[in-house]
Amino acid sequence: MSLPSAGAYAPAWWLRNPHTATLWGRVGRREPRIATRTERWDTPDGDFLEIVRLDAPSPDAPRILLLHGLEGGAHSHYAKGLFREAKTRGCGADLLLFRTCGSEQNRLARSYHSGETADARFVIERLTADFPNAPLGLIGVSLGANVLCKMLGELGNNTPTNLTSAVAISTPFDLARASRHLGRGFGAVYEWFFLKSLIPKALEKIARHLELSPLTSVTRAKTLWQFDDLFTAPLHGFRDAADYYARASALQYLKDIRLPTLLLSAVDDPFLPADVLDHVRTIAQHNPALTIEFPERGGHVGFTAGTRPWNPWYYGEWRAAEFLGHHAARHASHHAPQHDDSLSTREALTRS
Repeated sequence: MSLPSAGAYAPAWWLRNPHTATLWGRVGRREPRIATRTERWDTPDGDFLEIVRLDAPSPDAPRILLLHGLEGGAHSHYAKGLFREAKTRGCGADLLLFRTCGSEQNRLARSYHSGETADARFVIERLTADFPNAPLGLIGVSLGANVLCKMLGELGNNTPTNLTSAVAISTPFDLARASRHLGRGFGAVYEWFFLKSLIPKALEKIARHLELSPLTSVTRAKTLWQFDDLFTAPLHGFRDAADYYARASALQYLKDIRLPTLLLSAVDDPFLPADVLDHVRTIAQHNPALTIEFPERGGHVGFTAGTRPWNPWYYGEWRAAEFLGHHAARHASHHAPQHDDSLSTREALTRS
């Protein structure tokens, strides 16, 4: 059977509601078990990160780095799907587990958030040092997509040459508008789900770091905006949630991205007002590095297709891997040794 084209996505007929399209991944999706291993890497600031790894057939095979969503990890349906795609295509893959999203709490008082890009840069630097001849593609999902777009915008013209392309799936481009939108109607169920995990983690961190005791008011949070106002923002040096959202939102960084990047979002994404995508379209018209794909239906990190509920096709992960594979092949065919005046990966990732 020939592979479907990028324009072949037809949303699953049995998931017409944006919420069913979103929740199917958690309640209806089944993925084969892929053998991975987890490593712990010490960070320059005295903390650690955990990396879930799928080994490649050879050191020079293409690799994929995945940045997960809010409270995501190796258990996330999209992570399992992307590991499957990588294995099928003969690629290596690495999933960065953001601080507090691994097997235990991180050492330092800090956590992770939508605008924190230093850990992703650190992992990219190490991957390119360990696999200098392997093309590296990046995928960010939801919160991780915001981190990805912000990081690529920060890098701009200093993007390392061995990065081939990136895919941002269901990006909450405008964090303030996304947070307000999510809290409406059925969206309160998503907020409850996230807070059920976030608040206990916050209290555990406060118990470990007595200087954070003023943040115990986080127990009053009933929405993600309140959680970010009471915990995320003060913990990470922002004035309040509004300040955090304004400084961390990916939207303002899109114009500076120079790496070929696919922005895949559904118009009916219940985590984001649809008119934010109109703003993204306008920016993309003036930045040739950006490819936008905004189907009308798909939910949040859904993109389930197929005509039979018992045999679905998960377009999002396929499309991401296809995009990265295309650019990895182009990179391999055009790759030439660096000149002495070109930026090293370390230089590029630590500038600006």
